[in-house]
Amino acid sequence: MGTLNGVVITGVGVVSPLGSGDEFWNNLINGVSGVDKLNKFDATSFRCQVGAEAKFNYLDFGFTDRETKKLDSFSLYALSAARDAILDSGLELKEKNLRGGVIIGTGNGGVESIEETMKNFFLNPNLNAARKIDPRLISKCMPNAAAANVSIKYVLKGPSYGAVSACASGLHSIICGFKEVRDGDADFILAGGSEAVFTRSAYGSFANVKALVKGYSENPTEASRPFEAKRKGFVMGEGAGVLILENLERAKRRGAKIYAEIVGYGRSSDAVDILAPDLSGEGMASAMKLALKKASLYGIGIRDIDYINAHGTSTLLNDSIECRAIKQVFGKYAPPVSSTKSMTGHLLGAAGGLETVICAKVIEKGVVPPTINHGRTAEDCKGLDYVPNVSRGKNVKVVMNNGFGFGGHNAVLILKKYG
Repeated sequence: MGTLNGVVITGVGVVSPLGSGDEFWNNLINGVSGVDKLNKFDATSFRCQVGAEAKFNYLDFGFTDRETKKLDSFSLYALSAARDAILDSGLELKEKNLRGGVIIGTGNGGVESIEETMKNFFLNPNLNAARKIDPRLISKCMPNAAAANVSIKYVLKGPSYGAVSACASGLHSIICGFKEVRDGDADFILAGGSEAVFTRSAYGSFANVKALVKGYSENPTEASRPFEAKRKGFVMGEGAGVLILENLERAKRRGAKIYAEIVGYGRSSDAVDILAPDLSGEGMASAMKLALKKASLYGIGIRDIDYINAHGTSTLLNDSIECRAIKQVFGKYAPPVSSTKSMTGHLLGAAGGLETVICAKVIEKGVVPPTINHGRTAEDCKGLDYVPNVSRGKNVKVVMNNGFGFGGHNAVLILKKYG
């Protein structure tokens, strides 16, 4: 392996419950909630009836009816966010992009397509129905479909795949993309995550495992309340976040806008339970420490982190343990911490992509988004500044982004203002 390359973020794109583009950022810093009563299906029989559905019209992104029939929503979201990231970056793509790649993760893949196909089949379980199973089902539901479709759309012939690690998928994919560019295997990578899981089966499973918040049908915008005393569970969300990770020297040569430089990452596993995190917080803390160790090569220590975008799901266990882990690592030097999931809901495998976009924008704009619905800090989460309810102007030079997933997967990323 030759000389390692600097890696910077030169473009961002999102599909989210708060919209896309400028609408997304403006809603975020103004504390707008994207949570509402579910519209995609009748949820009256479930423990939970609220969710953060993406504000998305495929016509706005140039898709035809015919194209949408070939793609699951999680691929549509990824393609749309990728389009905006490319436009934002000013990249001029060629007919064949041999040094460009795609790494877009997901936690669940095309569950919408699976449920729709199985519903039609089991309602008509006969030979004729079997023959009518959509032959495109596999290509629509496979977890790598988002990355593959973006690669095909833009003729990106470099590394193309996606990480699958539940709610850490987006961050793991960005870390993989960073390493591809750093190691010289690609000049740029479209990296992030995408998720579309508002189906009866997926939603019902999360509800019945008692991970989703219960109630709030009459006041859905108040349902997601990370680190708060009345938190009861997470709010499911959907969408995509995609970033352009580019070789630093290449970005400078073409005069690209640079949002931030990637300077550290950490990964670990709890190795305790398929659903519950390690109560000690050791795994989460380990990932943060590893990220800081790598960032130390850039002269960055714990006192230099200006903001942490927390995983902050609004569940009893995650918030308590993440708070404990942050205090273990930072002690009295803990910076402001906010959970943007209070507004977007939890986008599962897309969370890391969306929240890395947020971190890049925080550095660019000098505004820290709030944790909304924060009345009284829970006893088990005290000791940190959660930027309650109102965004805060702050000169932010270094940010940390936390992402933790079912299965005990932990991922942490550190971004630094370039220059």
